[in-house]
Amino acid sequence: MHPEQAGRRLRRPSALRTVRVGDFKISYVPDGAMLLKPAGRLPTAPASRWDAYADHLNDTARLVANTGGLLVELGPEALLIDAGFGSRLVPDDPSDPALGAVHGGGLPAGLARLGRRPETIGAVAFTHLHADHIGWACADPPLFPAAAFVVPKSEWAAHRLPPEAVRLLTPRLALVAPGEEVFPGVEAFALPGHTSGHTGYTITSRGTRLLAFGDALTTPLQIRHPEWSASDDADPHQSTRHRLRLIAELRRPDTIGFGIHFADVVFGRVQDDAWVPV
Repeated sequence: MHPEQAGRRLRRPSALRTVRVGDFKISYVPDGAMLLKPAGRLPTAPASRWDAYADHLNDTARLVANTGGLLVELGPEALLIDAGFGSRLVPDDPSDPALGAVHGGGLPAGLARLGRRPETIGAVAFTHLHADHIGWACADPPLFPAAAFVVPKSEWAAHRLPPEAVRLLTPRLALVAPGEEVFPGVEAFALPGHTSGHTGYTITSRGTRLLAFGDALTTPLQIRHPEWSASDDADPHQSTRHRLRLIAELRRPDTIGFGIHFADVVFGRVQDDAWVPV
């Protein structure tokens, strides 16, 4: 990819994008976007480094991140990994050192563009239970009336969800442990640190796999600097340790990564210390 084109994509939210992994059709379905304040979001990154990484910042000096879901289709069957922010807008709070404005609302329209009706999605699996990952699962009336809600056991055990979210999620809750299959060819992959039960998912078919890693990496810069933990990582030391393990997995030649917050470069491979979009 030409450097100028790559730079533009780093500074804008992702469009709807689709890749094939063996028998799977896998699509990023945008819900909305969030703006992250780099010094607050990555507090251990030296301030002097941002001049060198200006191509990752938009014209308001923010990191651009997405919120949405990953639609995994195998013939008529479908799994959604994470469920966006929901139909709401949170304006920038100048007193918040890390998070700027956040908006959602686009996920239902994205599913419609893909020809996937929400009622045909059999399960929604969560990497973790932060608000920008569970939004549409907490819609009332429900957007996904036939879906089980797959949550890592250790994530559910330590959640701090508001009572209304607990009420909506609990009746369809399906708890999962690392290594368990949540959909044919899709297994849970423990990546704790961002939260105590943070979990990725590996999608494997015909000798190729895609690794959806949630917030274990929130910007491609963390591939070059895995020691840069995010401000909302519950355990920065643990997140760094598992980030290094994750990056080693992403370097395998048979592996594509999916970074939900990676601006408009959500699908890619790790080559040396760089994220190369696919």
